[in-house]
Amino acid sequence: MMVDTDEETVPAAVTEGQTDQMEHPLSSVEMAEEAQDVSAKQETKERPEESKPPPAASIYLPDGETTLPLFKMKRYLVLRPGTLNQAFADITKLVDNPTDGNILGVWLLAEVDHWNNEKERLVIVTEQSLLVFKYDFLMFNCEQLQRIPLHFVDRIAHGNFSFPKHTVLKREGDGVRVFWDRQREPTFTSRWNPFSTDMPFITFTSHPVQALCSAYSSLCDIVAFRDMVHGAAQKANSAKPVPGRANGVLILSQPVHIDTYVGFMASFGNGNRLGYSMARGNIGY
Repeated sequence: MMVDTDEETVPAAVTEGQTDQMEHPLSSVEMAEEAQDVSAKQETKERPEESKPPPAASIYLPDGETTLPLFKMKRYLVLRPGTLNQAFADITKLVDNPTDGNILGVWLLAEVDHWNNEKERLVIVTEQSLLVFKYDFLMFNCEQLQRIPLHFVDRIAHGNFSFPKHTVLKREGDGVRVFWDRQREPTFTSRWNPFSTDMPFITFTSHPVQALCSAYSSLCDIVAFRDMVHGAAQKANSAKPVPGRANGVLILSQPVHIDTYVGFMASFGNGNRLGYSMARGNIGY
């Protein structure tokens, strides 16, 4: 009886092992690979999709356009929402109504000095004056105001920029130069002093944002600016005539000449847009 019991016990143990093998048909290696596949699928579901790039950010523009990319908006501070409106509100407060008269137009332009240095400017044309503002778009502060009485204006030249024959400087595009003292020519000292402000003319060209956004094209239109200054100067000359200017204000279609030869500082400054209020890395100026 004892022998029979032992013989029956061994097959019973084998049967239980066979039953366990039937319950787990995969080997340990296959089970590990399956677990890795499941965990990888879960991580893919939890991870955000990286194949699709985020949509380009845009800003609100005055005419309702929303196509200006964020990186272009960040470059020029004047393009940030509300900046230009605040600047216009600040500079219009500086208009002296008894002296300047009513405001005819506001412009966003670039001034080009006699050494080819390019500077960002806000310009107001009134009935009696041409007001040129140096405005800090970072601190919302007007740093400089130049008032030019329009009844002294005698010539307005419009054309492409030109330089001496052997100069190393170049400038594309056209400009408008407003003259207000025909009888006074720039002195030798004034011409060769890059910081001189004693020049009987001022030169403007279009602001670079005109090419970035159609909403600002009318504010930077140099031809419309020329026509408005000419019309206002004609009326101002009629109201306050200056002796020796019977012909009124002349519009000359001729190159706008800049008499400089080297101008390394102008080339460096214009190339890096140092005359504009811009965001440059972690700082803006």
